[in-house]
Formats: sequence, structure tokens, C-alpha cells
Amino acid sequence: AEPGAYYGMVAEALTEPEGTEQPAGMPPLGYAIGQVADIYVLAENAHGLVLVDMHAAHERMLYERLKSTLDEERIAAQPLLIPLVFQATGLEMSTAAESRTALTAMGFEIGAASPTHLAVRAVPALLAKADVEQLVHRVLQDLCEFGASRALAERRNEMLATLACHGAVRAGRRLSLPEMNALLRDMERIERADQCNHGRPTWRQLTLADLDRMFMRGK
Repeated sequence: AEPGAYYGMVAEALTEPEGTEQPAGMPPLGYAIGQVADIYVLAENAHGLVLVDMHAAHERMLYERLKSTLDEERIAAQPLLIPLVFQATGLEMSTAAESRTALTAMGFEIGAASPTHLAVRAVPALLAKADVEQLVHRVLQDLCEFGASRALAERRNEMLATLACHGAVRAGRRLSLPEMNALLRDMERIERADQCNHGRPTWRQLTLADLDRMFMRGK
């Protein structure tokens, strides 16, 4: 099935469940009730339990937002209060210099701090909380491999997927309930939110009937 097909069917079931009515004010993915192993968000909706892989879901959100902003010709940059300076290879130094236009379009401001070190002065605003050094190494690697013009023209989606993967919230981070609910609301607004950029599901529904079968209620 197409990536959006599953989400479309489930979204329809959530908004128009057979034999039930959606409670007034209850969103399709419900409201967060907790987190398991700092990996999965648990939420309760009209039909039972929703399980969300928070990294996969956040990665999809970032990808779609980055894609949308790049379609508008430029990704917003977030200046760093203190430039991040790190040692770079000769290839990375030359790639950064030759790919300045492409890097700017993606929201980066990177320049030489010395013959052997790069300084990052701005990053995409959506990725301000990412591991900047690791992110820049990966972006420069892709730009070197594909070439700056080809990367943004032919390999654009792969480049954006790289940015989203490195910028997404990592497993092991404890989220507050407001943060979990914000993620759920974002998922409801984004198209194709049922799968991450690697094709893995971002969420699953367990209905009350599923739970009753698991615990053999009514037997």
C-alpha cells in the first residue's frame, strides 16, 4: 500500500468510527497520558490506546516542515550566540567553501575559522537543538558526495531527510505532557504522518476491543 493509504484509512476510522461517536473536543490521536522507556508516547483517544514512536514521529514533522520552507526558497536560520568551532578535514574545508550558497539555502552559515577549523554561526531554526557538529559533518559529507547543485536539485529530499533525522528528538529524552500533546497535534496536521522518512510506522492504534481480547474480557 502507498505510505499515505494506511494513515488515510486509520484517520477516517478515528474521525468517523463505526458504531461510535467522537467525543466533542477529542482530537483523533487523543491526549498523552505518559511515556514508556523514554521512547514511546502513550495517548488515550476515543477508541483506546495510541502508541507513538516519538523519534520517528518528530523526524517526519521536521522533514515536512523543512520541505515546506525550502519550497518557499529558503529555510529560516537561527544564529548561534557563540559560534561552534571544530576541526575539519581538508575535504570538509573545501566543500564548505564551495557550497556556501547551498548551505545558506538550507539555513547554515559556515565559514573557515582557521586553515583546519570550521565555524558554524547559524543553523536551520527548526534544528537549533540538534547536535550541530555531527549534523554539519553529515551535511558536508552529502554535499561532497552529490555536489552542491545536484544535492539541492536531484537529492533534495535525501538531504532534508538527513537534516530531519539528526534534528529529531532522540530516544531517551523525557518529554513533558505538554510536549507530548504538542507532538500529537503536529502529527494530526501533517500529511503522511503515519510513516517516518525510512518507512517505519510512527504510531499504532490499540482499540478497546483489542485490549479486551488481550485480557480475554468477556470470555
